[in-house]
Amino acid sequence: MVKHWRVDREEKYEIVEKWFLKDLEMIDGKEADTDNPYFDMHFHKVYNMEAYSCASKYTFARTLNKLNATYLKKDFKIVNFDDTYLNDDSIWSSSNRDFLVVMRVCFYASNLLCLSLCRFS
Repeated sequence: MVKHWRVDREEKYEIVEKWFLKDLEMIDGKEADTDNPYFDMHFHKVYNMEAYSCASKYTFARTLNKLNATYLKKDFKIVNFDDTYLNDDSIWSSSNRDFLVVMRVCFYASNLLCLSLCRFS
């Protein structure tokens, strides 16, 4: 866990706490249906975390999942995350998933806008 603050124009970072991936039991995204940066990490106790953005929360979860698959291969739970953005076999997956997440949201928003402007007789 990193603490971030600014002193004048200089940004400072301090490592506050470290954990081992093998001790992580679960990541809880809290609400898969909302765009929020909050999640819980379950070790021997539960830590409430806040990412910089929802996209960075998903990037963090994907990274932990890949590290686990590569090195530990243990039963690792990721709950309350949208599976579409976590899986590599998704149609939205690429090396730049965060951009694709934004594109998908924009696509749905534009569809809603078009539908709201259409007149049905």
